Formats: sequence, C-alpha cells, structure tokens
Amino acid sequence: MALAFPKTNATALAPIGTAGLFWAWFGASPKRAFWIGWLAGTVYFAINFAWFGETAGALIAPFGFALALGPALADGLIGFALAGVLVALASAGLRRRHRWARALVPLGSAAAFAFTEWLRAEGLGELGVPFASLGYTQVETVFAPVAAVAGTYGITFLLCVLGAYAAYALRMRPVRGSGVDAALGVAAVAACTALAYAYWPARTYPVPTVRVAAIQGDIPQSVKFVPGALETAVERYTRLTVRAAGSHPALVVWPETVIPAAINQDPRLQAHFSALARRIKAELAVGTLVVAPPQAYNVLEAFSPDGNLAAIYRKRQLVPFAEHLPFRALLRWIPWTANISNFTQGTDDGIFAAAGLRFGPIVCWESAFSNIVNRDVRDGATALVVATDDAWFGHTAGPYMHAQIAQMRALETGRWIVRAASTGISGIIAPDGRYVHSSALDKPAVVTGAIGMPVHTIYAELGAPAFAALFAFSYVVILVGTRRAT
Repeated sequence: MALAFPKTNATALAPIGTAGLFWAWFGASPKRAFWIGWLAGTVYFAINFAWFGETAGALIAPFGFALALGPALADGLIGFALAGVLVALASAGLRRRHRWARALVPLGSAAAFAFTEWLRAEGLGELGVPFASLGYTQVETVFAPVAAVAGTYGITFLLCVLGAYAAYALRMRPVRGSGVDAALGVAAVAACTALAYAYWPARTYPVPTVRVAAIQGDIPQSVKFVPGALETAVERYTRLTVRAAGSHPALVVWPETVIPAAINQDPRLQAHFSALARRIKAELAVGTLVVAPPQAYNVLEAFSPDGNLAAIYRKRQLVPFAEHLPFRALLRWIPWTANISNFTQGTDDGIFAAAGLRFGPIVCWESAFSNIVNRDVRDGATALVVATDDAWFGHTAGPYMHAQIAQMRALETGRWIVRAASTGISGIIAPDGRYVHSSALDKPAVVTGAIGMPVHTIYAELGAPAFAALFAFSYVVILVGTRRAT
C-alpha cells in the first residue's frame, strides 16, 4: 500500500495491499485484528511519514526519528487497528451465515476502513495527520472522477471494496457462490466508477482566460534564516516576478513564508511590495509573517494592482508540534519544545478578488484538509491559491505527496488551483486534477498559464463529514443486519 504513493507511484498496489489486510482480519478475533492492524498501520505510516523529519529532525536530535514514528504509531492505532477491530466484529462466524449476509461483509468492512481513514486524517481536527489517505494515490487513474462525487474517502472505499472482496474470495474458496459474490462486488465498483465518469463535470470546463503566475525561488531551508537571506529572497522573487509580468498575469503568487520577516513591522517591505504590484499591474500574493505581540501569524498578503493591501489571510490550520504546541501548558517542560513556533490561529477565509475570480487562499498543511478547502468554496471561492514551503522536505517523497494532494482538492471542488512552492512543485491544476503547467523540483521557476471558472461537484456541496457518516451508518446497518443471519 505504501508503494502506491510517490515516489514509487505503483498505484495498482493500493487495492492489492488492502486485500492482504482484509484477508488477515477476516475471521480473526478483535484482539488479534487490533494488533495486526496496529503493526501494519505503524509500518505503513512510518514509510509514508519518513519525510517529516528531513530538516526539522535536526532540531531535536537525536530524537528526530520521533517526528515520523510518533504520528505513525498514533495513526496506526486509529486508522488501522480500529479498522481491524471493526472488520473482525463484522466478519465473526462468516462461514456460518446465509449467503446474502456473507456477501455483504466485505462491503461493511470497506466502509469501516474508509470511516477510520477519515477519522484519523480529519475527524480529529487539528490533531489529525491528513497525509497517506489511500485515495490520493488515484488522482491520475480511472478512479479520479469519483473524487468529484465522494472525495478522497470515496475512492478509498472503492479500493477497499476491491480488496475486501478479493480477500473474501480467497477465504471462502470452498464455499459455493463466494466467487460469484466477489465478482459482483468488483462489478459494482466498475459500475460506480463508470457512473462517476458519466457525471464528471470536469470532462469539459469553461475555456481558461485569466492569466496567472506562480513564482518558485528555490531557496533551500538551510539558508532561509541566515544573515542576508531576507535580502536574497526579496531580490530573487522580485526579479522572477518582473520576468513573469511579460505574460501579463492578473495574479502572481509567492510561496508560504518566502519573506521570513514581520512585514507589518517593516514599512520598507510594505512599500516594496506595493510598488511591485503597481509595476506589474497585477494582484500580488506574498507569503510572509505578521507579528503583533503576543500574537504572530503565518500569512498570505494580497496587494492589488493599485498597490493597496487588498487582503491578509491568516493561516487557520496550524501544524501541531511545528507551528504551535498543543497542550502547551502540559508539555512545555520538555526541552525541545522551546524550538516550536507559537503562531496564532487565524479565523477568516481571506478570500480576495482578481480579474473576475474569487480566490480562496490555502497555506501549506491546510491543503490536506478537505474541510478547509470546501469551506472556502462554500464561501464563494471560484479558484484556489496554495502557497507552501516544501523546502523542509528536500528531495524526499514529501513535495510529491503534497503536490498530489493539491490535485485531489481540484478534483473534489472543480476549481482551478494556482500552487506556489518554495522549492517545488509549483504549478497550475485544472478542475480535472491535471497539472497543465508545473515546475521541476529544486530549480528557480516562473510557472505561467491561464485559469478559468469552476465546475460544480457534488463533493464540494456535501463534504467529507457527510460521507464519513454514510460509511459509519452503512457499517452499523450491515453489522446488525447480518450478525444473526445464520
């Protein structure tokens, strides 16, 4: 399952991996399924979270390994161990049940896994770790249209249906009709995918006419805060922005915290960006900091073509144990916690307008929370801006995973996305989830192109909680309805 993600991108292994899990869980006691799930989940997440400590691990050496192992243990417990218990409960006495009751168990098991995936990724709020959701692996496969209907977790559900029925067929080989049941399950997945494609509004979308640009300065994290780094960043990003102006963009986006200074305390910087926006005659979105003691914010400031500060977006979803310390009063005695930033959480969506579009700003980690992106869409965002600092993660799978997540947000919402990353991957994503323009990793780049109006999606209207509730309800109905059908 882990190999389905970047950089390996062996997407076909996703349902095969789930088949192994369900095979181990079917018929196991809840206790045994719990330990199988926790072990498997810890390994799975440890692989997928290995990039967490690429740069930050040095700050807490020799305990840098905890940046990946800690979340892996927690997510393995919630995402896999809990799923194992639920599957074990649903499949108890599987062989003794009536055929119709047996045949529904894989369906309920898939619903259980999809629910626990949502729970550990987004259901826990700010303590969730929203990476490594299985559905992300399918943004460029035949399952992509499903995201417009049921989102990431809907794709995960279908992958698990395939895996669960494969495991069911193997476990129930001597039982007459089990192969037909499994075939019907696969056929149902194929039918759902075909229907999603037939509905898929992003098969055709309005012609893009609004020119935009994303600037990638490629300043490594190791030199971002050394003396003179601020001047280097201002000079390099200004030069690249002036180059981008040749394509006459209506919007130019810089990455997250590309200006590592309190911009509100430096009138010189404010004046520079105001003058630059007037010079290029475009909306200019700059990732920087705002400090008003005792509060500090990770922000995206938008300067209008007339040089005025049009909007300030304060990041709403902070990275726990990186941008703020949860339960600070209880944990501040731990020595390395002194290295953790203490940003304040924003509350407003910060939507700003340019060239007839309304842009919903998203900063880094927030792009992995579909509920935040959907909130912007419901508040009227017709396009999205993602500003991120992926320089923390070097050449690991991290920048590629994060770029893949942005593709999923485009699929789910039917919105164009302009993504600016400090060292890559920057690009422009169409409502069908494709990067129509993108940059390479670790190279200065100016990505320019056109975006347009959005298309409507069912998922943008309903959101992840609705589908999580549907998965939970389906599991309970199948569990209760089939347990006594012997």
